[in-house]
Amino acid sequence: MSLREAFARDCSVIAAELRPPRAELDAAAGMDAWIDTYHAVRRLARDETYVFLTDSAVGQREEDSLRHLGANLGAQTPRDRVVPFLTTKHTLAHCLGYADRARELGFEALVVLGGDRHVGPPRCVAHGWELRALIRKRQPDLLLGGWANPAQHAETQVGYLLAPNATADFFLTQIVSHHTPGPVARFLEEARRQKLTLPGLFGVFYYRSANPRTLAALGQFLEVPAEALTREFESGASAEEVCARTIRALGDLGARHFYVSNLPLGRAAQTLSAIMDRVTVRT
Repeated sequence: MSLREAFARDCSVIAAELRPPRAELDAAAGMDAWIDTYHAVRRLARDETYVFLTDSAVGQREEDSLRHLGANLGAQTPRDRVVPFLTTKHTLAHCLGYADRARELGFEALVVLGGDRHVGPPRCVAHGWELRALIRKRQPDLLLGGWANPAQHAETQVGYLLAPNATADFFLTQIVSHHTPGPVARFLEEARRQKLTLPGLFGVFYYRSANPRTLAALGQFLEVPAEALTREFESGASAEEVCARTIRALGDLGARHFYVSNLPLGRAAQTLSAIMDRVTVRT
């Protein structure tokens, strides 16, 4: 079923977040990376998993995913399970044209974010909601996703999503962890208090190891519980177990929808399946 149908039927949604290849790759490397991306998207979609494709993640310029996906996914891959990201860190003409192309190519949903102000090009508008409002006027049938950060002030974050100009049908959150459940608990409690009904997908990071250099690099872009993760891996937990514990903890707090980031591209579907197998097993 489409993402819209899943939300309408109140089904729990599990999604994978993938990064398109970087724009600076040479032709051969870029082609290989895109082939891996096509295979990953096809396999995930075929397994009825929703796939989110980022836009200029962590400040690095990435290839135009719509152009590649439209030409190479093939007729058998359901577009209603593939959701591109769009940040405001492009020209306004590009952003509006991107939304038009997404709809023309059969994609039914688009996540529209502001993007990191501190890296990469400037925003074409000050806030993501402004771009969503402009897109809604041109493409009223697109399901539009927004953004929230549970680590920030809960009342303010929920207020943004409830604002009349939010122009969002669902939202994704910043990466969260079972090692720091407090912010998520406060966010969910505030959402209940303010009667927020928008479906929200909570971000879960697939940490492949506790390599100090890797965790330090990741810490530039998200909150990384490095010491707790290191203890967890040293105790013998696998990467899949660590990820499953976060999903399980979020579920215990009341979250129902999740997206998993940083899956290995060549084994994305298999890895996500292994994680979800562990979600139902206490470790």
